[in-house]
Amino acid sequence: MPQKFYHDDPEWADIEPIAQDDGPHPLAAIAYTDEYSEAMGYLRAAMAKNEFSERVLGLTEHIIGLNAAHYTVWLYRAKTLETLNADLKQEIAWLNPTALSHLKNYQIWHHRQTIIEKLGSPEGESDFISTMLEQDTKNYHVWSYRQWLVQRFGLYTEEELNWTESMIEEDVRNNSAWNHRWFLVFGVPRDGREVDEYTVQREIAYVQEAIRKAPQNQSPWNYLRGIFKQTKRSTEDLKTFALEFANVNKPDDIFSSHALDVLADIYAEEQKKDEAKKALDLLATKFDPIRANYWNYRKVLLDQPEVAA
Repeated sequence: MPQKFYHDDPEWADIEPIAQDDGPHPLAAIAYTDEYSEAMGYLRAAMAKNEFSERVLGLTEHIIGLNAAHYTVWLYRAKTLETLNADLKQEIAWLNPTALSHLKNYQIWHHRQTIIEKLGSPEGESDFISTMLEQDTKNYHVWSYRQWLVQRFGLYTEEELNWTESMIEEDVRNNSAWNHRWFLVFGVPRDGREVDEYTVQREIAYVQEAIRKAPQNQSPWNYLRGIFKQTKRSTEDLKTFALEFANVNKPDDIFSSHALDVLADIYAEEQKKDEAKKALDLLATKFDPIRANYWNYRKVLLDQPEVAA
């Protein structure tokens, strides 16, 4: 794109730009481009006058195009939109390609949340989030924003749950999708009610099926362990399931290090220290030696009173 300058723009002839002042001897002066430095000089001058205008919106759009991480510029743009009572749907239309051009930028999502909050409607947001996740299925900012949408607009729906299933089916190792499913089902208490037994059994069956597809995938194992902990149910069924993938007495029949980890915990709770040590030894020496120090530390804990592995 061609560079844009303001010193010869008649629209800005009344403004004297304010240069950045880093002091006489800055330790680490940043080498800004002339285009960016000039644009920021005009924005500082506009901010000093508390100017909220259409030309300021154009200026902030220009600066964001040069540096989308400048938080102050986003804040001033939001204040300008509010002061002008601007069309916020147009702002969302501008934000869409901007977000796609800056996939890892946090400020964009904070600004979007502010705009959607003022609009009071999540219309179209799910479709746009899907577009973003096509570019990066584990984008933290996008998933965090989706959780905010769910919480803000009460989207604890069958449709939202089905969407997590589609994401997990696409990639059973997508830990972000598993986390979002947990958030929907168990993560936020609603009206003080506990999750009913039908839902718990449904989730257990669902996650067990996912584990059978990929036994070495940690995300569903964490989800399954979380269910048993959250619902305070006996770990006997969890142990039975883990034994499908690991037997400490048959090292050649072990298909999941995560199952061994589960068994180590359960055996420790049952005070079967020898069995727990076998599981931890197998993890340290054969199935996860890169974390041998951690597994050996867990084994030391077994000989301390009232400490689980």
